[in-house]
Amino acid sequence: MQALLNTAVKAARKGGDLALRYLNRVGDLEVRSKARNEFVTQVDQAAEAAIIGSIRERYPQHAILAEESGKHAGNEFTWIIDPLDGTTNFIHGFPVFSVSIALEVHGQLEVGVVYDPCRQELFTTTRGGGAQLDGRRIRVSSWPGLEGSLIGTGFPYRSNTQWLPKYMPMLQAVMENTAGVRRPGSAALDLCYVAAGRLDGFWEFGLSIWDIAAGTLMIREAGGIATSLTPGQELAESGNIIAGSPKVHAALQQLLADHL
Repeated sequence: MQALLNTAVKAARKGGDLALRYLNRVGDLEVRSKARNEFVTQVDQAAEAAIIGSIRERYPQHAILAEESGKHAGNEFTWIIDPLDGTTNFIHGFPVFSVSIALEVHGQLEVGVVYDPCRQELFTTTRGGGAQLDGRRIRVSSWPGLEGSLIGTGFPYRSNTQWLPKYMPMLQAVMENTAGVRRPGSAALDLCYVAAGRLDGFWEFGLSIWDIAAGTLMIREAGGIATSLTPGQELAESGNIIAGSPKVHAALQQLLADHL
């Protein structure tokens, strides 16, 4: 797996560094709307092309599933790519965004990389190999429950606004039972923060597989739990995620279940 991980790291750095060069040139961006409150720029597309090119240079036979260009046929190895997770932040010059790359083999996640070009932080993981931040092992927090915990979230503001009536009571409940709620705006990075113990838990509705693939593997390899928030659905199917250390995940799940 090391060669595959190295390929993902190289590709993620290439895409992230390309995006970073445009961060303070937001006036030069061409912004298009894909859906309500969902945007794409030429940087998303250029970063994705650079990432795919880097992977295909090493593994031309592998399949690709990427946010902007969709499915590229190949063998049983599938790279799942979000070239710029946090595009809305990016187009406003708000320096919280990331590159997320995961590798799935026969339907099982094997490799995950999330790169934060603004902070030059690289999160990596392989199945059975733990999770690392810049080469140092990371673990989820040991916080004993919701009281005093710090929880991350994402707002249902795009095409998934049908969740808003359920989400707002959830937000209130979490705010009343924790030390605070954070919403940075890059789900892939938020999940890595859970893996690194910077956040104790996280929940969000309506995410896509490229938002969560690398981050969920990261959390599991760091000793945490990431599951579907909605009962009876697999996480990849629902895109509704709840994650955290085992104790916080259980407590958060119980708290939010009252509002589903």
